[in-house]
Amino acid sequence: MGNRKSSALSKEILDDLKLNTKYTEEELSKWYESFKKQCPDGKISKTDFEKIYANFFPNSDPKAYANHVFRSFDTNDDGTLDFREYIIALHMTSSGKTVLKLEWAFSLFDVDKNGEVSKAEVLEIITAIFKMIPLEEQKQLSDDENTPQKRADKLWKYFNKKEN
Repeated sequence: MGNRKSSALSKEILDDLKLNTKYTEEELSKWYESFKKQCPDGKISKTDFEKIYANFFPNSDPKAYANHVFRSFDTNDDGTLDFREYIIALHMTSSGKTVLKLEWAFSLFDVDKNGEVSKAEVLEIITAIFKMIPLEEQKQLSDDENTPQKRADKLWKYFNKKEN
């Protein structure tokens, strides 16, 4: 391991994250140590990400939604999340500015990454979300949104979009 790169967070990534998030150098260093313990190779695979979601939603099927979230966070499209992508995602979804949250939400719904959101993409995301809602709770939803199709139709109508 003598030729192996140091496991310390690089100054370039640290400076980038301090500039683009609300986190301090100390917080980022702590996050990085924890990340390296959980992911010694410095990356989170899609499978590992799915397992994380499964822990948060043990009584449902979060796999499809986890895949969409993973896709939206994997900004370099390499099939893994590195520390930078992980922290940017954490910041964006928890404490980022509203515009960043909206950009992330758009990227989540823009499944094919063509810069537009189609009704089919809305239905795909809503269907994935419904798989995480226990059946008992789905039964309690109002009649106009108690299926993925009805909810997608309602959302599409709300935004006054054409049929496609």
